[in-house]
Amino acid sequence: MRVIAGTARGRKLRPVPGDSTRPITDRVKESLFNIIGPDIQGANFLDSFAGTGSVGIEALSRGAAAAFFIDLKRQAIETVKFNLNLTRLSAHARVIRGDVFTFLEKPAVQQFDYVYIAPPQYQGIWKKMLLLVDQRLDWLTEDAWVIVQIHPREIEDIELSKLVEFDRRNYGSTLLIFFQPKMT
Repeated sequence: MRVIAGTARGRKLRPVPGDSTRPITDRVKESLFNIIGPDIQGANFLDSFAGTGSVGIEALSRGAAAAFFIDLKRQAIETVKFNLNLTRLSAHARVIRGDVFTFLEKPAVQQFDYVYIAPPQYQGIWKKMLLLVDQRLDWLTEDAWVIVQIHPREIEDIELSKLVEFDRRNYGSTLLIFFQPKMT
């Protein structure tokens, strides 16, 4: 696992000890950021269920203005902090140890251009998180993207009132689903 492009290009990131996280592969991460493209420049990025911090660090390396990293597990938070120091990107990062659901239920303190949701597999957490974000658009900029990373077998219908799916990409055992606020 490494930073693909930008100011920290080529840096190898430390994994979270144990098997409690499911890191994104370099291939999928590269594809994700090819889809996002230059719009990442100056963006605010939320890496929920941060794990290693690989996705948010990639965003910062490619020019995002700021990234929030949230994870409940102490080892993940320590790993994110280590990886941010390694890549020299900590100045633009905010690392929070806590429950992302509790964080997003509070009044918005920041608006995000990108919200990345990659929770532990096969627990339905992605659906719960997406439903929460659907009800809390105050956390999102007008043209924000909400990106969900799941295993294709986890997909199920979901009734959203304020977000709409606009793209879906399958990379073997990884499915990326892209949502954005409905135009009013």
